[in-house]
Amino acid sequence: MEYKHFSHQHNLTLYRVETGQQFQCNGCHLPCQKDSIFACWMCSFFLHEHCGNANRYVKHPAHAPHPLVLMVAPTYCSASFLCNCCGRPGTALSYCCPLCEIDLHVPCAYLPLKVSHVNHPHELFLRLGSQITEAPTQYCKICSNEVGCKYWRYVCDKEECDFRVHTFCGTTEVNPSQYIDDEPDSEVQAPASDSAPTAEDVLAEMFKIQMQMQMAQQLNQMFAPPKN
Repeated sequence: MEYKHFSHQHNLTLYRVETGQQFQCNGCHLPCQKDSIFACWMCSFFLHEHCGNANRYVKHPAHAPHPLVLMVAPTYCSASFLCNCCGRPGTALSYCCPLCEIDLHVPCAYLPLKVSHVNHPHELFLRLGSQITEAPTQYCKICSNEVGCKYWRYVCDKEECDFRVHTFCGTTEVNPSQYIDDEPDSEVQAPASDSAPTAEDVLAEMFKIQMQMQMAQQLNQMFAPPKN
């Protein structure tokens, strides 16, 4: 079966990874060691099935005001981003809100809301940045490294337990079906067209609004009375 992905010029074929084989996903730069992948053998280009099928828009609870748009590459001058979920850098596919500079790796955007872990008897629940009320300095019970106060984590909600882990220590699972939304936010005005707006259309309009806001701020600074 052939598949056309917007990030690559050639058609991709669905391939079942065999035991012992390992490929690297060009979408998230994580290894593809099991299940199926989309492959372009001519270019050695590979995508996890969930990266290849990622929705062009996601309304995510971590950023309710605006939809997140799937981008091929970061829009920053550095050509990289820091994921608001895990704090790790990324240079390829991401979900972003250019208005608010929110960026998520695709696997981070699709983390399951609860997981089980072999090192703990209870279920662990995903806590987003806005839901974290713990003390600033906390440590992962798996790797013993600090869990950044603004980054997501999995926690046990039992009062008698003091168990939290990094998202990447807690699971490698993804659950794309929990955030299905291939329509842009109705409040974002896209260019008039006979066809449905693309992700690039919505992103361009978001950048236009962002530039207008920045220009207005600069003008306000220019004409503001001098401080005593």
